[in-house]
Amino acid sequence: MQRIYFYKRLLISCIALMVCFGLPVPWSRLASVGYLLLGLVLVQGLCSEPTETATRGTPSRSYRILGISAIAFWLLWTLTPVEMPNTGIPVILLWTIFGGWSAIRLIRRLASERKVNGAVLQGALAGYLMLGLASGLLLCSLETIQPGSFRGIDIGSEAAGLTHSVWGLNFVGLNYFAFVSLTTMGYGDVVPMTAAASMICVMIAVTGTFYIAAIMGILISRLTIQETEQARQSSRNKQ
Repeated sequence: MQRIYFYKRLLISCIALMVCFGLPVPWSRLASVGYLLLGLVLVQGLCSEPTETATRGTPSRSYRILGISAIAFWLLWTLTPVEMPNTGIPVILLWTIFGGWSAIRLIRRLASERKVNGAVLQGALAGYLMLGLASGLLLCSLETIQPGSFRGIDIGSEAAGLTHSVWGLNFVGLNYFAFVSLTTMGYGDVVPMTAAASMICVMIAVTGTFYIAAIMGILISRLTIQETEQARQSSRNKQ
């Protein structure tokens, strides 16, 4: 039951964050609360794995420390002006590890489920959205470190009063491109212009492909097991 609630909370937090990005300025800055909520949900829900015992708590403690550190440095990054680009470096490093580790722990959590139901599908979808949002944060951080890393991403006129903070960035456009890279669609309206931007986009694309393959393998195997058990049960009932 606790896992079901976690899947729902994770999906709701991801959707709420995406809704915040769609709000007009300055309400779009509520995304800061959304990222904070997303990080806390991940830390709380994935701090322990189904196969982990009391004597093997080191990975959980490390994951919790990493998650809290990622959230703390992200908050620091949002409070600093764009003239201090070095604050984006720990954000990229910590959220790359935190997002990847969260995806791995979520995949393991889903793999431990015996049946495929609505909650499991919600968890799988939430994990994909989480990867996209974490990738968007990486691209935003990179843009503060190396301005002009992407062509086709401009600061909108509605953000004119925020040009001295990271919220002057086009968060919607960068998150949009993150999801485009994650799904490997490649519309061509946004193009990475630096080596670092290109490599991060490659990493995002590979991560998205790997996640889909892993989740599809889990869901297909569980559905196959369910159908086999149902067929056996039906055969026993007929006998």
